[in-house]
Amino acid sequence: MNPSVVVFDIGGVLVEWQPHLAWMDAFGSRAAVEAFMARIDFPARNHRADAGERFADLAAELADARDARLLADYVARYPLTVPTAIEGSWALLDRLTARGVPVHAITNWSAETWPRGLTVHPRLGSAFGVTVVSGQEGVAKPDARLFRTLCARAGVAPADCLFIDDSPRNVDGARAAGMDAVRFTGPQALERDLRERGLL
Repeated sequence: MNPSVVVFDIGGVLVEWQPHLAWMDAFGSRAAVEAFMARIDFPARNHRADAGERFADLAAELADARDARLLADYVARYPLTVPTAIEGSWALLDRLTARGVPVHAITNWSAETWPRGLTVHPRLGSAFGVTVVSGQEGVAKPDARLFRTLCARAGVAPADCLFIDDSPRNVDGARAAGMDAVRFTGPQALERDLRERGLL
């Protein structure tokens, strides 16, 4: 049976996320920012923030005072990192909504940066029936608990849901939780995926 509910990831699917933009003015080049991000292992620390930790606490672990200050500043500078909506994906979301398809979201997003992201993209606060933000739950994708939380709050079964994410690990996590899931590679491919399931 085809899914009847669509569950979106947000970063990389509906909104571009470019964390290096938070520090371009501090370093002057993308290469220098990326060296800083590698030095502090930003992906791992960011994932911990997505799972509920605070950036100030993550920054306090760093031995270099400047690196610590720059990471602590990330929350204030977060709006710089999400400048662009992925318009083709929003157009598909609008078409789903117009057809009466329930649309929800599960996002790996820090509880501290989520409100700042909404200042740039306020529609994220109203586009979904249920939105599960990992940092507010204290657990991040691909943990099955996030998928179960969405289903409980939305009153749907996992088998009812098509989950869309740009991360293969998160797609696998959704499938392990009992959802149909596709990896997002662009709006055109997503439109095909939705048509194949009778959602468009």
